[in-house]
Amino acid sequence: MSAPHHPATPPATPAPDTRAPAPAKTTGTPAPAPEDRAEEATREDGGGGTAPEDRAGTTAPGDHRTGTAHGAGAPGAERAGRRGRGTLLTAALLAVLLLLCLLSAALGAYHLPPGDILTSVQHRVGLGGHALERSAESVLWNIRLPRVVLALLVGASLGCAGALMQGVFGNPLAEPGVIGISSGAAVGAVGAIALGLDFLGTWTVALCAFLAGLATVTAVYVLSRSGGRTEVVTLILTGIAVNAFAGALIGLFVFFADNAQITEITFWQLGSLAQATWPKVLAVLPFALAGLAVAPFWARRLDLLALGERPARHLGVDVERLRLVLILVVALLTAAAVAVAGVITFVGLLVPHLLRMAHGPGHRFLIPGSALGGAVVLVAGDLAARTAAAPAELPLGVLTALFGSPFFFWLLRSRARLPPAGPAPPWGGGCSTARSRRTAPGRARRGRRGAERRSGCRPAEGGRRRGRRRAGTAGAGRRAVRR
Repeated sequence: MSAPHHPATPPATPAPDTRAPAPAKTTGTPAPAPEDRAEEATREDGGGGTAPEDRAGTTAPGDHRTGTAHGAGAPGAERAGRRGRGTLLTAALLAVLLLLCLLSAALGAYHLPPGDILTSVQHRVGLGGHALERSAESVLWNIRLPRVVLALLVGASLGCAGALMQGVFGNPLAEPGVIGISSGAAVGAVGAIALGLDFLGTWTVALCAFLAGLATVTAVYVLSRSGGRTEVVTLILTGIAVNAFAGALIGLFVFFADNAQITEITFWQLGSLAQATWPKVLAVLPFALAGLAVAPFWARRLDLLALGERPARHLGVDVERLRLVLILVVALLTAAAVAVAGVITFVGLLVPHLLRMAHGPGHRFLIPGSALGGAVVLVAGDLAARTAAAPAELPLGVLTALFGSPFFFWLLRSRARLPPAGPAPPWGGGCSTARSRRTAPGRARRGRRGAERRSGCRPAEGGRRRGRRRAGTAGAGRRAVRR
C-alpha cells in the first residue's frame, strides 16, 4: 500500500502552481501597475503610444500577457504598415503624375502622339531618338512642356505651403491665404496693371506680385508680434484684417482702371497658366526648389508642435523660430506661385486633407506627399482647363474652386473620420504623454491633460490614468487609496 502512496504524492503538487509567478519574479521587481506597464510599452515602442485611429483593436489594459504582446509586437507591425502605406502612396502619386504629364503634353488642339513626345525628349537629352517635324517640335517645346513644368512647380509649391500652414497653426482649415500672402500678391499685381507700370516689361506684374506677397507676410508677422512672442490667434486675426485691407485696395485699383486694364486684372485674378514660358519657369524654379528642399527638415518639429506649444518647448523645440522660418518658407512658395499663375485656390487646402485621410497626420510623409499631390492636382486641372471647352480655355482658378468647394464641403461633413490636424509625435505614431512626463517631471498632471486636449491627443492605451480629474474630496480619497 505504501508503494502506490510514494509515486502519487509528487504529481499532486508539481511546478504549475508554484512556478506560475516565477516569470514575473525573474526581473527582480514587483509586478508593475497598469499605468506603469503602459509606460513600459511606450518605452519599448520607442517612446510613443498608439495612434488614436489605431486603438480600436488594442487589448484590455489589465491583461499582463496581452499588454506585453501588444507593446512589443503590434506597434512594430503598425509602424511597418504605415511605412509601407507611405511608400505605396508615393509610388502611386509619382506614377499618376508621370502619366498626367505625358497626357498634358500630348492632348490639345494640336495632337501629339505620346511615342513622338518620348522620342523627342530622348533626342533632346542625348539618349537617342529623333527630332519631330518643325511645327510639332515647336508646339511641344515652346508651348506644351513649359506649361506642364510650370504646373508642376506651382502645384507642388501650393500643396507644400498648405501642409506647412496647417502644421504651424494646428488647424486643418489653414491655408496660405489665411495670413494674407495671396491677397498681398494680388494687390501688387493689380496695382502694377492699374498704374500701367512697365519698368521690367512682361516681368513687371510678376515681380510686383512676388514682392507684395513677401511684404504682406512681413507686415502681418510684425503687427501680430507682442512681447517677443507671436500667438497663433493674433496671427490669424491680423491676417484677416490685412486680407480685408488688401481687398479694399484691389477694389480701389479696379475703380480707377480702364476697360482693358480691368480685363487683364480679371484674367489674372482668375488664375491661369496660359502665359507659361521657359523664362517664367526659370524665374519660379529657384524659389520653389529652395522652399521644397527646406520644408521636410522641419517635419519632426512640426510633429512635436502638434502636442501643443508648451509640451513642444519642453521637448526642445524653439517654437518662435520654427514659426518664423516656416512662415517665410510658405511666403516664398506661395508668392512665387501666385506671381506667375494668379490666384489659384483650394489646392493647398484639399491636398493635405486627402493625404491625411489616406496615410495619417505625420509630417514626414505629409510634406513631400502634399507637394506631389499638389502637382498632380494642378497638372490635371490645367489639362481639363485646356480641353474641357476647346478651343476656348477655362480659367484654372475657377476650375479648382468649382470642384474644390463641393469636395471641401464633403470633407467637412465627414470630419469625424479625419485624423486630427496635429500630427502624431515621431516616436511611435500616437500622442503619448510618457515622454513628456519623463522630460518635464515637475509639470502638473492637469496641465498635461490640458495640453493633450488642446493638441487633440489622448493618453496611450495600456492602463487607466491616475491623474484623472475627480470632483470633491471623494475623488482625492480614491486617488490616495489607489496610490
